[in-house]
Amino acid sequence: MALITQSPYTQTQIKIWLQGLLTIAWADGHFDDEEKELIAEITQDELAPNIDFDSFHPISSEDLAEGLGQDTDLAQNFLRMAVMVALADGVYSTQENETLLEFCSALKLDAEILKSLQSTLYNLQQADASAESAQTLPAPGKEGIGIDPLKPAREWLDQMEVQDPRLARFLCKMIPSQCPFERTVTLFGHKIVHIPPMCKLNPLYEQLVGIRFRALSYLADDCEEDVTPYL
Repeated sequence: MALITQSPYTQTQIKIWLQGLLTIAWADGHFDDEEKELIAEITQDELAPNIDFDSFHPISSEDLAEGLGQDTDLAQNFLRMAVMVALADGVYSTQENETLLEFCSALKLDAEILKSLQSTLYNLQQADASAESAQTLPAPGKEGIGIDPLKPAREWLDQMEVQDPRLARFLCKMIPSQCPFERTVTLFGHKIVHIPPMCKLNPLYEQLVGIRFRALSYLADDCEEDVTPYL
């Protein structure tokens, strides 16, 4: 039996929090209605079964701020997790960036940290070029790069604490358990584009792996839950 842990967040805050994360996950339009419904059902039935969700529509920045309240630490942790969700598929889209900026403004947080992430913005009109260039550019922080523009974002994301089992389960579901294999897209026998592994596409992949590990450890050690389904 799983150990019941005391969460610092109320049921209402977790409900709003999960709606906010799903709003980010759906921001770039990569989910159709059926996929949205499936993710909503998983969130409600598996990740937070004790919360009564009357609807799972995208939440406005105003409703998000009102629901989360005036706790700055809570707002910072929500924004960190929202960024993680935005990065979970390996790209940071303009739509996700716009939604995050709206959330940041409504929560009265400094948007400076998001500016460094904008250097990784994924242009849907230049998908092929983005995938190809990711192979040739050295990873940030490696020899040959004098300044790592994403260092503030890395340090900020690494400060995130996992303190609620419902949010920990969400992270374990949304963040892949391993780096997807690279693949080459061909058409009529001709190479169209080579897509590198996510760990090469996503310059913040190590932060994703780190927070997923902390979420798993929290569920296993603090909550005494079986984390086998997430491995």
